[in-house]
Amino acid sequence: MALLDQSLFHYSLLSIYLIGPPTFISLKFLQAPYGKHHRPGWGPTISPPLAWILMESPTLWLTLLLFPYGQHFTNPKALILMSPFLFHYFHRTCIYPLRIYRNSKTTGGFPVSVAVMAFGFNLLNAYLQARWVSHYKSDYDGGLFWWRFFGGLVVFVWGMRINTWTDGVLLGLKREGGGYKVPRGGWFELVSCPNYFGEIVEWFGWAVMTWSWAGFGFLLYTCANLVPRACANHKWYLEKFREDYPKNRKAVIPFLC
Repeated sequence: MALLDQSLFHYSLLSIYLIGPPTFISLKFLQAPYGKHHRPGWGPTISPPLAWILMESPTLWLTLLLFPYGQHFTNPKALILMSPFLFHYFHRTCIYPLRIYRNSKTTGGFPVSVAVMAFGFNLLNAYLQARWVSHYKSDYDGGLFWWRFFGGLVVFVWGMRINTWTDGVLLGLKREGGGYKVPRGGWFELVSCPNYFGEIVEWFGWAVMTWSWAGFGFLLYTCANLVPRACANHKWYLEKFREDYPKNRKAVIPFLC
């Protein structure tokens, strides 16, 4: 049984690295049809809040289901290490959809096909992160554990603060009605998509905290998924607002791209 679990973990870890490059390449040419890029032809849709709840939910229920079966289940360090991951996804699964429901006046649907693909990725990633932290990580007694944890945690919290602040600004603009507007202030003076930048920063912090191939693979996939979409959003803003859009803004990484 242990050998079977090791094989499953290793193949799952390999998978998260293998799906990154095709994801990046495909998103350079074809954007997922929700938000600014919403368009028909992708099958049935559901409400965006419900879509976010369903597709992000494995990060909570699967993590909590798997964690007690790890050899480090009773280790307080493992519980502490898993907490930032769960905190992020509690917000993304429970709080963020509620904010969308309460603040957004848009009625556009979220394609079920996209939600199913996201659900599948979250199954894979939740398994990897939960299994690594609860079972396969072997350096809890090492002297560098707390240094890595607190260093990564500072980065993680900083990224999540950027991410949630951006959500608030964008939802506030939607609540005002009148269609899309140019977001201004704060991180929007540097990049078009501070939410994506914040999320990349978060998972960089997570990779440092876990100090693992699982955490690093998640960071790489996050970049493969979000950087092309940020570039597409940036192009959309430039085409829609033309001279009214700040030309000095980058897409996602301040001063770089």
